[in-house]
Amino acid sequence: MKRTRALLVVPAAATLLALTACSTGAADSSGKDGGRVALVIAQGGLGDQSYNDLANAGFERALADTGLQGSTIESDDVVGQGEQLLRRAGQSGVDLVIDLEFSHNQIISQVAADFPESDWVIVNAEAKGDNVASVLFQEQEGSYLAGALAAMQTTNTEDPRINADKVIGVIGGTSGVGIDKFLVGFIQGAKDIDPEVEVLTAYSNDFADPAKGQQLAQSMFERGADIVYSVAGGTGAGVIQAADESNRYAIGVDDNQDGVAPGSVLTSVLKRTDLAVETVIGDYAKGSFPGGKTLTFGLKEDAVGLTDFEFTKDAIPQATLDRIEELRQGIIDGSIDVWNVVSDGYPDFYQGG
Repeated sequence: MKRTRALLVVPAAATLLALTACSTGAADSSGKDGGRVALVIAQGGLGDQSYNDLANAGFERALADTGLQGSTIESDDVVGQGEQLLRRAGQSGVDLVIDLEFSHNQIISQVAADFPESDWVIVNAEAKGDNVASVLFQEQEGSYLAGALAAMQTTNTEDPRINADKVIGVIGGTSGVGIDKFLVGFIQGAKDIDPEVEVLTAYSNDFADPAKGQQLAQSMFERGADIVYSVAGGTGAGVIQAADESNRYAIGVDDNQDGVAPGSVLTSVLKRTDLAVETVIGDYAKGSFPGGKTLTFGLKEDAVGLTDFEFTKDAIPQATLDRIEELRQGIIDGSIDVWNVVSDGYPDFYQGG
């Protein structure tokens, strides 16, 4: 599969001329044949070893499976240039635009209305329009399990990476419901296990600054935390580095980051953006684009959850692993209700960063 990558960096000069990638294979005869698909990369960019990279992996697999042509679109200011990026995609005749940047949720509806011949997808947010599909994840469910795990592991002083303080931490990329649903789920999971566990919170206000992530994580380690969860895209690389250098634990996010620093990443909270992208493109290629609908992916769909502890299983007591599995099943069967700030607002137990 051959595809191209368009980098839009300046308002006047940038174009989408590169959105004419070659494709091998053919789409399902009952659906789209030879269509063009674009993936708008979110804050943090490709190379984040997290959200964007995972979604792009699913994008490439979907192109190979369907025979559709595809390109990625990046910008140094994907938030500020959002409307421009989307309108240029529409003007270039792209048939399906998948936007990974949640902050575009309002403008994508406006742009989609002006380009009704194209289909549009917003990930991590909801938008209106008959030719717009929305994709939401139940990130709070995976984060709940991570918080529960951290609360149990922080009392396991037989682990040399764990100190005597019941303190853990979480770092968000920006303050807003899209990120805070991770943080609140993590805190709820920890507090449900042990109300006395202290959860430090902070925001990096950047999804591509590993140095800032390292600084914030190191500060938390110095304040007694021995496990820090990062929900900040590429900034999380610095959190993992700080954990490795401090002989503490990080918790990765979105993709499986356990192998970035084997033994220093307790687990990763998976968010299968690749699965969502593959699903939407596959449906589109078959002629069944879910326009006007919201697709939801959670534990039940095996789209969020924890990794299999490849490098840390020996450090985690079996009783803890068993308890995590019980909690996972409880969330799936509905006996455990995980707080969702998108629909439920903010709980009293969340004090912000």
